[in-house]
Amino acid sequence: MTSSLSSDLVRSNGMIPFAVHVVRGRWFSLFASFLIMAGAGATYLFGVYSKEIKSSLGYDQTTLNLLGFFKDLGANVGVLSGLIDEIAPTWVVLLIGAAMNFGGYLMIWLAVTSRIPKPKVWQMCIYICVGANSQNFANTGALVTSVKNFPESRGIMIGLLKGFTGLSGAIMTQIYLAVYGNDSKSLILLIAWLPAALSVVFVYTIREMKVVRQPNELSVFYHFLIVSIVLALFLMVMTILEKIWSFSQAAYAGSATVACAMLFIPLMISIREELKIWRVKQQLISANPTIAIEKPTDEDQKQVSPAKSSSIEAAEKEPVLWYQNIFDKPERGEDYTILQALLSTDMLVLFLATFCGLGSSLTAVDNLGQIGESLGYPTKTIKSFVSLLSIWNFFGRIFSGFVSETLLVKYKFPRTLMMTLVLILSCIGHLLIAFPVPGSVYIASVIIGFSFGAQLPLIFTIISELFGLKHYSTLFNSGQLASPIGSYVLNVRVTGPLYDKEALKDLAKKGMTRASVKELTCIGTHCYRLPFIILASITFFGAITSLILVVRTREFYRGDIYKKFREKAETIDTEMTLPTSHKDGSNK
Repeated sequence: MTSSLSSDLVRSNGMIPFAVHVVRGRWFSLFASFLIMAGAGATYLFGVYSKEIKSSLGYDQTTLNLLGFFKDLGANVGVLSGLIDEIAPTWVVLLIGAAMNFGGYLMIWLAVTSRIPKPKVWQMCIYICVGANSQNFANTGALVTSVKNFPESRGIMIGLLKGFTGLSGAIMTQIYLAVYGNDSKSLILLIAWLPAALSVVFVYTIREMKVVRQPNELSVFYHFLIVSIVLALFLMVMTILEKIWSFSQAAYAGSATVACAMLFIPLMISIREELKIWRVKQQLISANPTIAIEKPTDEDQKQVSPAKSSSIEAAEKEPVLWYQNIFDKPERGEDYTILQALLSTDMLVLFLATFCGLGSSLTAVDNLGQIGESLGYPTKTIKSFVSLLSIWNFFGRIFSGFVSETLLVKYKFPRTLMMTLVLILSCIGHLLIAFPVPGSVYIASVIIGFSFGAQLPLIFTIISELFGLKHYSTLFNSGQLASPIGSYVLNVRVTGPLYDKEALKDLAKKGMTRASVKELTCIGTHCYRLPFIILASITFFGAITSLILVVRTREFYRGDIYKKFREKAETIDTEMTLPTSHKDGSNK
């Protein structure tokens, strides 16, 4: 392979032109997106370092859940990043995200390590909201651009990209154990600088490109899938081994090195695919050293068909004002305006299902550390719960991306129905926490992580399919606004107060008062029983709600939803491969 590659590059004017071709290519842009998304899941590590915030700053559980809400608010309110992406190039979006990530989490680290005076609660809320909001800029810059570059494989694409985000918690856990040891405070520092550095390094390689179909495109995605699954299995094995044995610093360093090496295997796949494209381009140049472009004559312009002429005239008319066609919506799958999509019944139903599903799942994720503590698990085991949740979050994302795409293409199985099934699965995870048995938290971590991960690609892909890609950067960020709202209601207003109420009962039984303890802690199976019964019920209601969307969109999903993208890409393919005589009209 190496000798063949070298000889090809020598015949093709050397290594430097090929390197430029690779860096400017779609596949390298996708690899860069993988790395950025692998660093964009710091919010999922909140369960690891939240205990440090609680103990260092003396917060009760309700205050900690308030921080969790602002973390979820920042992570899911991405309208600003979407609107910026509408008017600015991708590199601006990525750089803004890098600055917000570094600034927000650095201030949290400074507060937890007492390097600055203890901030007020509202200041900590701002810090974590700003840091978490940077995730939306990474999503908008990397995910939206990749979906537009590979529109026919959007379900697979979103599944892969969000899958790497799901793995980021386990990846960064391995790196922080290798670099800083078992120090949760230093994890916050790692979260501050690592994702920001990735965005800065790859900022100019991620951009929207012309859609070009490749015959082997699907097989390449499966190669990426295999690599990501191997990485996830490695991280899961390491998580289990680290729970059983005490690792040395050198062992942690070795584990982190292997994980990082696996992250760069997609680079080799990208270079391989860019080499194939490079060879085709060089062959076309050799076969067609000069390409004449014939300008249309006046006679040709007069022969334009009446239909085309009328469409040109319509395009030249004054554009319709933004508020004039809000309720005159196009067919599903066409490009909606922002207001047309936001005010549609489909979006409102999806919003309610997202409120129930993601709101409940985020509440479970944010409380996982305290759930383990209340059931008497040691700190090391609690961290393994978080890593397991992160890994199965990944499996849920790639499952919903690849499987939903396959079922849709082959059997016209609607993505909206898979959303319903995922929400029902999530109910089981919540009930396992409400009624725990020995070892049930392990199973609950797997189920909640899987169902939480599966929801995100489905929601993002459904939005792109129903409302088009023209304003996708704003619409997918608007669609996930239901998630922080659900997190606030279910986490801050329901779970936190109910937990604190049970903790106060325990104190009263011991003859103690709230003033006599630094932080409220509840120990026992009763601590989270009622909150998670409520979460399971609300999630089931979300599953029933999503069935409405299944009924509304059943005819749409029976059709060929990717037809227009396939026709556009086929036209581009034809233009690239036609002989010169056909292009210049000399052999008509």
